[in-house]
Amino acid sequence: MSKLALIGRPWVAFDATNSQHREWFAEFQKLGTWGKCPVRFIIPDDHGDLITMIQRRLIDFYVGQEFNHRVKPLNRSPFDKAAA
Repeated sequence: MSKLALIGRPWVAFDATNSQHREWFAEFQKLGTWGKCPVRFIIPDDHGDLITMIQRRLIDFYVGQEFNHRVKPLNRSPFDKAAA
């Protein structure tokens, strides 16, 4: 393992219910860079890219809030269960 991996930002599974995660994504949308984000988000194997995965999870979250019911979650990975 590289020494850089030990001092890099920690890996986390994106959680749409976590307000800090939503804030970091909003900052990314505003700045166009992850440079100020203190973590790196994990991309599960069943997803192609990070941005699309986050957008889908946010849609799921906000639709559930809007209509006061739980929307069937998208395909989740083992990483999501570990972060819950």
